[in-house]
Amino acid sequence: MGIIRFFDKLEDKIRGALSRRPIIYAFIGSVGIILLWRGIWITADEFAFMTGPVSIIIGVVILMAIGLFVSFFIGDQILLSGIKEEKRTDEKTEEEIRGEAVSLRQIKSDLDEIKNHLKKLDKKGKTDKVK
Repeated sequence: MGIIRFFDKLEDKIRGALSRRPIIYAFIGSVGIILLWRGIWITADEFAFMTGPVSIIIGVVILMAIGLFVSFFIGDQILLSGIKEEKRTDEKTEEEIRGEAVSLRQIKSDLDEIKNHLKKLDKKGKTDKVK
């Protein structure tokens, strides 16, 4: 567990530092992804049965089994907007986007208010139990 905790904390620090430098973050991330892909490619070449069609089938089965196939290639936002019959972001007017932002801020405000009420009720319940 110590190794996992170490790398978890290391990841948090690195991610925090790189999030302030998105271009460098993207470059380092892309190098990591490409090297991983290259390593898998070369390893797969070591097995005679890993032909193109077999690789496609195995890859699709793995991605579908873990739920990444559709979300990776299409994206959750596109699926959700299609289900809700919403416009794509690039089709929305500035006014529509601002309206959504206001709605999201209102929802956050409402949630904060509900949390405050729950805290007050919780404190009151604890006080009543003490009496």
